[in-house]
Amino acid sequence: MSRQRYDDELLRRLRNEIPIAWLIQQLAWPCKTREGRFVFLCPQCNETESGVNPRTNLGRCFPCETNFNPIDFTMSARQCDFCDAVDHLIPLLPG
Repeated sequence: MSRQRYDDELLRRLRNEIPIAWLIQQLAWPCKTREGRFVFLCPQCNETESGVNPRTNLGRCFPCETNFNPIDFTMSARQCDFCDAVDHLIPLLPG
């Protein structure tokens, strides 16, 4: 079975134009604001010592030292492969 090949520009847009904190909420993933910081449950280690950096659009789990871009987070949270994650994110791209 042949899998879709995605263009580099599309993948760049998915990583940079879908805000990671917004995506975590859209996925109905456990998250909250704690002491003014957005934190989420890490889909890798289930810890909540995490944060997001809006400048780089990355989520970070400090205990397991995992960084998540929107594609990585979708793969982990939905337990799906790369292509399924990309297909899930494409409709979420802004206009």
